[in-house]
Amino acid sequence: MNKYQYKVQGVDYEVEIEDVEGNIAKVNVNGIPFEVELKQPINAAKHPTIVRPKVSAPQAAPAAAPTAAPAQPANQATAGAVAGNAVKAPLPGTINAVMVKVGDTVAVGDVVVVLEAMKMQNNIESEYAGTVTAVKVNQGDSVMEGTVMLTIG
Repeated sequence: MNKYQYKVQGVDYEVEIEDVEGNIAKVNVNGIPFEVELKQPINAAKHPTIVRPKVSAPQAAPAAAPTAAPAQPANQATAGAVAGNAVKAPLPGTINAVMVKVGDTVAVGDVVVVLEAMKMQNNIESEYAGTVTAVKVNQGDSVMEGTVMLTIG
């Protein structure tokens, strides 16, 4: 696993490349798993530590089991979707405040998270009315666009 640290517009990101198979890279950005589609596959000869070699069909089945482990957060997101509506980060930034906790009742338009992006405070308002079923971020967390911050049931 290769680890890199980046600073983008003043926000620190720790990127871990777990696996690359073909043109799909499995990465963690600040602990949040993503599958990234590469425009071109990485050359395995140049980067043997991150590219999984192609295996024959009998060996492919065991390789599928580790793939399921990083997908667990996606399963949690699916479970969160069943338990409610996801409130996602509209842009990358840093969580400055989480205004709700699990069990709180929110109305449409209530501020649920304050997200700092590009040196501006952005009030993230609920698009749903209901009860908060999960809070997936904490103050100080860096999030990417589309990260599920909480769910409302």
